[in-house]
Amino acid sequence: MSWQPEMDELRRRQEMTKRMGGADKVKRQHDGGRLTVRERIDRLLDEGSFREIGSVAGKAEYDGSNDLVDLTPANVVMGRGKIDGRHVAVTGDDFTVRGGSADATIKEKSNFVERYANQYRIPVIRMIEGSGGGGSVKTIETTGRANVPGVAGWEWTVRNMGAVPTVGLGLGSVAGLGAARLAATHYSVMVKEISAMFVAGPPVVNRLSPKQYDKQELGGWEIQLRAGAIDEAVDSEEEAFAAARRFLSYLPSSVHDAPPRGPVTDDPARREETLFDAIPREIRKVYRIRPIVEKVVDQGSFFEMGRLYGRSVVTGFARVDGWPVAVMASDPMFYGGGWTSDTCQKVTRFLDLAETFHLPVVYFCDCPGFLIGLEAEKSGVIRQGVRAMSSMFQTTVPWCTFIIRNAFGVAGAAHQNGSRVNWRYAWPSGRWGSLPLEGGIEAAYRADIDAADDPKAKMSEIEDRLNKLRSPFRSAESFWIEEIIDPRDTRKILCEFVDLAAPVRGSGPATLWMRP
Repeated sequence: MSWQPEMDELRRRQEMTKRMGGADKVKRQHDGGRLTVRERIDRLLDEGSFREIGSVAGKAEYDGSNDLVDLTPANVVMGRGKIDGRHVAVTGDDFTVRGGSADATIKEKSNFVERYANQYRIPVIRMIEGSGGGGSVKTIETTGRANVPGVAGWEWTVRNMGAVPTVGLGLGSVAGLGAARLAATHYSVMVKEISAMFVAGPPVVNRLSPKQYDKQELGGWEIQLRAGAIDEAVDSEEEAFAAARRFLSYLPSSVHDAPPRGPVTDDPARREETLFDAIPREIRKVYRIRPIVEKVVDQGSFFEMGRLYGRSVVTGFARVDGWPVAVMASDPMFYGGGWTSDTCQKVTRFLDLAETFHLPVVYFCDCPGFLIGLEAEKSGVIRQGVRAMSSMFQTTVPWCTFIIRNAFGVAGAAHQNGSRVNWRYAWPSGRWGSLPLEGGIEAAYRADIDAADDPKAKMSEIEDRLNKLRSPFRSAESFWIEEIIDPRDTRKILCEFVDLAAPVRGSGPATLWMRP
């Protein structure tokens, strides 16, 4: 006796679920400029690699003889596949099925993919649209009661932050639990003009607010990127998939491995002449930091994250002689590189990410200190600054710091984990101290200046004297700075660092789990 009837029934059910919410709903999805969940999965993963799990899960309709009439799929499609030949877990919301509402959700499906990724030590990618399985007022009517809020399976979301790379793609309107799932990632992306993210959407907010908002006004990409709620915004879904793939390429499959070396495509001895005079002699003149970073790391390898948030520090991944590294770089175009409250939060999260996945840290330091003034104090900059410093001192990954200009005050001191042996180099343009002379002379020498016949001349005399004493060569004489280098040798030195660092990056879970 053959099992063909059962296989025919399986195929029939699978065909029903592949219709998703029906032709009309699929058309509406396309008309809105959005792909369906199955199209997204196909375009994200290596061709032909997707293996669906839970392909016939959904809400079935039976006739009086208990024969299947129709099957509406659950609004989550999930399974496993490959990206660049490496195994990943993937889950996507199906907005064509009741707009992603909770009453179409089978929670066990969403939870399964998180547990699967954790236990098999592979990255997880969430493609989110709708409420992501969150609450719906209709649930009260279908259940006959109001539920006490709870998030079943959230413990796996938390565990995965400290275990496997987690990527969130917001590919439409994302609210409530969907917004939480997007934010609870190591890397999050929205699509410009199509995506929106909020705790509660316009229908709820507009009911309570005298001002009326549309989706983009309330939670558009620029709002969320500037707020640090997401890491990147791109122009299309295809770009979002490419960004996810590139992000994962710098990381191991889990914390139990070290980040893999990529192809060696650049000369370790490459010398960039433009670095020699990249830093202006005039201390009030600014410069652009990104070209400096890009000239030092492997060409075309710098992958920036969080561009519009905490802008006085640039953060991202790069490769150096093929090895993945975490890059921090001061940006004097914003507050002269001074650390604001949001910059400190950005640094904390980034260093936690590097520590979690065993990425050596490379820091191009030009930090005049924490931002000062009333607004800075109101923002709690010192509290956030202490958190950033603490995250730095809790790192165990190798560090290489280049002091390219300023390193002043408490924030300036936070240029490496001082409790460990680190590689630290200064460019000839390096300047450091408890605080800049320009701001501290008047306070420290007030009595001398006031007593002078010519206070202005006295000020100039003191400045000249102290400028000679603060020469980086004076610090090098006492080994307060380990080495002063020709800026053109920066890449060669950095390539030596990553070669030495590779065997000692370690593996396994970090002592402190990363939190979103």
